[in-house]
Amino acid sequence: MRIALGQIDTTVGDLAGNVDRMVRFAEDAAGRGAELIVFPELSVTGYPPRDLLEKDAFIEKNLLELERLAAETTALDLAIICGYAGRANGVPGKQITNSAAIVEKGRVIFRQDKMLLPTYDVFDEARYFYAAERQAAFNLRSSKIALTICEDAWNDKQYWERRLYQRDPVDEMVQSGAELLITINASPYHMGKRRLRREIFAATARHHRVPVIYVNQVGGNDQLVFDGSSFVMSRDAEVIACAASFREDLVLLDLDTGSGDRNENLPNECEAVYEALVLGTRDYIRKCGFLRVLLGLSGGIDSSLVAVIAADAVGRENVFGVTMPGPYSSAHSVADSRALAERLGIGFEVLPIDEVYQSYLAALDPLFRGAARDVAEENIQARIRGAMLMALSNKWGALVLTTGNKSELAVGYCTLYGDMCGGLAVISDVPKTLVYELSRIANQRHPGAIPESVFVKPPSAELRPNQKDTDSLPEYAVLDDILKGYVEDAKSASQIAEELGRPLDLVRDIINKVDRNEYKRQQAAPGLKVTSKAFGIGRRFPIAQRFSE
Repeated sequence: MRIALGQIDTTVGDLAGNVDRMVRFAEDAAGRGAELIVFPELSVTGYPPRDLLEKDAFIEKNLLELERLAAETTALDLAIICGYAGRANGVPGKQITNSAAIVEKGRVIFRQDKMLLPTYDVFDEARYFYAAERQAAFNLRSSKIALTICEDAWNDKQYWERRLYQRDPVDEMVQSGAELLITINASPYHMGKRRLRREIFAATARHHRVPVIYVNQVGGNDQLVFDGSSFVMSRDAEVIACAASFREDLVLLDLDTGSGDRNENLPNECEAVYEALVLGTRDYIRKCGFLRVLLGLSGGIDSSLVAVIAADAVGRENVFGVTMPGPYSSAHSVADSRALAERLGIGFEVLPIDEVYQSYLAALDPLFRGAARDVAEENIQARIRGAMLMALSNKWGALVLTTGNKSELAVGYCTLYGDMCGGLAVISDVPKTLVYELSRIANQRHPGAIPESVFVKPPSAELRPNQKDTDSLPEYAVLDDILKGYVEDAKSASQIAEELGRPLDLVRDIINKVDRNEYKRQQAAPGLKVTSKAFGIGRRFPIAQRFSE
């Protein structure tokens, strides 16, 4: 059987648009001789639809669009597998299912409902869906197929030391005679995820002695970026076909000959992170209806990286940078910002804030009653800049991109309603040390765009004379290791201190900063997830709490 992998970029809620995309891919696949095309999980609705699933009209329209998909592909000589939101037909509990349909000759000939519903990290499927009690293999074109939906194929007892679920749908269907595993997925990207998937399914293929067809969604939806990276493995776990990462793709394979298209790309994980940020930024901007973006350029490494990512995402002609020098801004900050804008070819303007800042101080001095200058005056500068950017956003209809990194956001080294103002936090899940690595990749793609002086000067918020980040924080290499241990690996202070060889008091101080600044992070713009644990929908800590380790 010739099979096509339809790796598509869906938009949540664009039911008609998603089906139109599937029709186009199906027609292309049929024209290339495919007998079956496989689309990702919930490809009709887009993933994750979240509380849209609680709208009856949304469910009904998605079912009508599934019918339209069947009707508009009636004349094609191929079957289609796609994901949609089904109804549980009167069973107790949740009434909606996460389902897969096999469509052929104008009708749905088979339906499979998801059994294992993830409720960890960014997933909350038990909130919405009824879990299938049983699944069955299906005969298609002389092949008995085990059709699974994402998590259903991620519970192999041969791979995991501690499984999350008692049931193993793949094992159950293979035991019933299935000779091919097809799994449709909406598996978000994070660093190392592509390698992890292949390891898991290689173990499955070898253990069950069946070929594996893995089709994943691609594209950005809010905070999540889906990398695609679909693949096919032989029963010996050899990759015989694969799709590109971070772009739509149509991959064909011949199961009889064991040959297929190989469009693999981006073996370097740092390059993959860069592509994830570009794709996530592009899709967030376009799917939210914006055409242009603007950002504050400080002359530092963070805003420089965000500017290059934005230019790659929406085109340099749609990016505008504003540098807003204040009383403590260095001359090189303006010069480096201007050089970046000129080399990158984006719009640029200098908007000094000194006069506005002095007006603020004059208005507040009677109320401050002669108190010493401190962080309050520092933050006024950041908030003036935030207000300026939001005014330009309102005037031009351009989305403001914030430029803070994960290290700063973790410990609260950022200003609410100041540098945190904006609609998308592009690098909020990128540790400072990784920012420098990504900036080198940016300069490989746009030679010399980020001036070398930006790489070598000490990071500074420039809100007081001669300020450096290290006045308040340890070196970023030290800080980032501690943050990874606490935020991503969920280790205790004593574990982190022992493993890294750092003073326990230092580690505790950093952890306390993380815990105390939850209130800031929950008011931050949505950010793109690229690590295993981001400050977003997958990390849910209370703001008002007193637990301490």
